[in-house]
Amino acid sequence: MLKIKRIQQIQEYVLKHQSVSLDDLGTVFGVSKTTIRRDIRKLISEGMIQKVYGGVAINHAKLESFNERKARNLFQKRLIAKAAADYVENGDVIFIDSGTTTLEMITFLKNKQVTIITNNLDIIIQALSFENLIVISTGGLLERDTKSFSSYNKPNSFEKYNFDKVFMASTGVSISNGVTNSSPIESGIKETIVKGNADVFLLVDHTKFEKYAMVTYCGLEEIDYLITDNVLDESYQDYAIENNIELVHICRHLE
Repeated sequence: MLKIKRIQQIQEYVLKHQSVSLDDLGTVFGVSKTTIRRDIRKLISEGMIQKVYGGVAINHAKLESFNERKARNLFQKRLIAKAAADYVENGDVIFIDSGTTTLEMITFLKNKQVTIITNNLDIIIQALSFENLIVISTGGLLERDTKSFSSYNKPNSFEKYNFDKVFMASTGVSISNGVTNSSPIESGIKETIVKGNADVFLLVDHTKFEKYAMVTYCGLEEIDYLITDNVLDESYQDYAIENNIELVHICRHLE
């Protein structure tokens, strides 16, 4: 029990200080460097912290520009987006969240009659070519790093929309921290959207798991469909069963 408590305290200490040396940890917790290394290995294996030069740092997903994220794992993102688009039916009113995976959905919606509400500039531009896609912008302040419209003042304005389905993005996902995002301004919109009556789809590739960002905008239990590119471990599978989440694993090529 003392070991478990110490490991938790180490995690909290690293979170508070962002990065620390092994020597500092040994001094603070009054244990040998061998013990600290063993405790650190456990936290690293759980994805909570990561090795850095001279010590360890919190495994914290940072805010990156939209263009930086767009090219990463593109093939997997397209597979996930195609699987998500397959759930969309003609006549649906959907929300597509600002994200590099959700953006890829437009390619697979081009032959459907759909109304799309979105807060992402690139999604609006990509949908311009398809007259069958009715696009409604959320408006607000344009954040250039994320290419998304957001506002602190009117997140509740989305409550008036009767969405059939909402397709959400995330910077990091874990059972303990839920579904997280790096932009506090965006998170108010995301939180409001998820709390509506629509089916909630979360589109995330395998690199997003066991990481978290600055703001939690919903608990993982609030998701109805979790679409990803890898089979998740037993802890997530058990959690999905307990919370009626449908796991959709993408293990096939684009058709």
